[in-house]
Amino acid sequence: MLLKEIRAIAGEILVLSPHDQDAEHVNTSWFGAPPHERMGMSADEVVTAFEETAELLRDQVATMPYEGPATFYVWHDGEAGQLRCSTGSRGQDNLPFEAPYRATSDLHAIVVEFLEDRAPGALVWGEAAPVPSFPSSGEERPVWVCDLCP
Repeated sequence: MLLKEIRAIAGEILVLSPHDQDAEHVNTSWFGAPPHERMGMSADEVVTAFEETAELLRDQVATMPYEGPATFYVWHDGEAGQLRCSTGSRGQDNLPFEAPYRATSDLHAIVVEFLEDRAPGALVWGEAAPVPSFPSSGEERPVWVCDLCP
């Protein structure tokens, strides 16, 4: 199911609007999977699905009347227990994150972190906040980036 949902992104309408960044929120997707589904999946399968999707998105951008940066990016949101991805009219160094991030070419490590999360979005007993899966404050969260412009 997760792999089909990832691949379905390429069939959705892509919005690139550098003058209205809020309009690009429609490009954001998030994926969860229960622990038993995660255990039955390999990181290579998930990475391949994202890479295939990125290639199809690159083809879409090439046919659009758009000139400028376009980036497809993927990260693990451990607080929500989800893999998330988006496409935006920004470069790798200007993604819309409030917390520090580090652009990486290592999608495999991000996917492994998601697949190995056996308690997605869980709370630690006695704590009011979700278990942080992002690096602690001051550290950068890894985000896989893929340039979609030719």
